[in-house]
Amino acid sequence: MNRDDETPEDRRERLRQRELKHPSSSIHGSNLSDLVGGLGWKGTGIIIVLLILGLVLYFVFFH
Repeated sequence: MNRDDETPEDRRERLRQRELKHPSSSIHGSNLSDLVGGLGWKGTGIIIVLLILGLVLYFVFFH
């Protein structure tokens, strides 16, 4: 069955099954993999660099 030939009920069911396999809502909870998956590799790299810089600044000024 082509996607062009599927009924609205079949399409809704297919989309529901896809959502159950890959939940994107906060009902299922949020974890680090959701954050990283949403940002991509550049955003993840920027967050890691910012965390490291924050730790360095913390140790320089508060120790």
